[in-house]
Formats: sequence, structure tokens, C-alpha cells
Amino acid sequence: MRNASRKQQEKREKIIMSAIAIMNREGFKYTTMEQVASEMQMTKGSLYYYFRNKQDLMFQCHELVLDQAIEDQREAFEAEGTYEEKLCRMIHCHIDYAVNRKETFNMIIQPEQAFEKGQLPSIVEKRDDYARLFDRAVSEGIGAGEFQNSDVKIIRMILLGAMNWVQTWYRKDGLISLDELKDLYAQYLMKLLK
Repeated sequence: MRNASRKQQEKREKIIMSAIAIMNREGFKYTTMEQVASEMQMTKGSLYYYFRNKQDLMFQCHELVLDQAIEDQREAFEAEGTYEEKLCRMIHCHIDYAVNRKETFNMIIQPEQAFEKGQLPSIVEKRDDYARLFDRAVSEGIGAGEFQNSDVKIIRMILLGAMNWVQTWYRKDGLISLDELKDLYAQYLMKLLK
């Protein structure tokens, strides 16, 4: 990669990370190109050199977060341990994203509300890749005799549905810490498979 191209890519990534931080703080709806430009100490016009519009910037934010989430889930699955341990790590990881990257993660759940039709196939495919990791953990756990024989797809939908809901009610200054919450979710959700 040429030096100029590398610098442009680095700048683009810094803008995306800044936009993610703003979006998680202000919400998708209230994040503006002006805020992102201001935080990056650049003009709004300069921002359009990197992104066509807010929609394009938000799409790039989502792509980055979803790619990271898939990679983190893959690492959680591939690490040594029983399938129960693997699935517990994946539950912890999912809840961490749901709470700490709430706004960008919300776009995964209902992408049709945030993105243009042309962007949806890419998002849906990555979202399906993410879900397949849970399917694989449950299916292989059944095959290894750790989990009872269940409908893998239904179990995955129950797991993800329960975890996605956490972001609507969990507060970091609430009754339990995020780590305690992750442990409780893992403990209760694993009962579905026993």
C-alpha cells in the first residue's frame, strides 16, 4: 500500500472510531457529520472526502463493529475448553458488545431501519455469519454430548433474543456490575441446553 493510501486509510479508521464513540454517546439519530468533523478537528467538507454522507459513515461504523464482533466471537469459540466454556465466553462477548457498543450493535438487530437497501445484503450476510458461530457452538456441543439434543436454530434465537434485550434495561450504575450480569446470563442461558 502506498504511503498516501495508508495515511488515508488510517485517517478513515480514526474518523470511524470517533463516529462510533459519538454514536454510542448521543445515539444514531442524533449523531451528525458536524459533530464528527468537530471531534476530528476537521471541516465538514473534509469529512465528505472520506464518506459520501452520514448514511455511508454509519454503514462503515457498523461494518467495523460487526467485523470486530465476529472476530471476537470466533476467538471465544476457538479458544481451548469445553463447549459450555466456549458458549459462556460467547455470551460474555455478546453482552459486552450489546452494552458497551449499544448504538452500533442496535443496527445489527434491525439493519433495515438504519441502512439503504443496497447496503443490506452485506449486513445480513455478516449478521448471519455471527449467528452461525452460535449455531456451531450449540451443534458441536450436542455432538460432543455436552448439551441435550435440541433445535439449534431455536436455541440460538432464544440466546440472542435474551441477550439483545439487556441493552434496554441494564445500567452500569445499577444493582450489579457488567461482569456479574455476564455471569448470570451465562448461568441461566446454559440451562436451556442441559
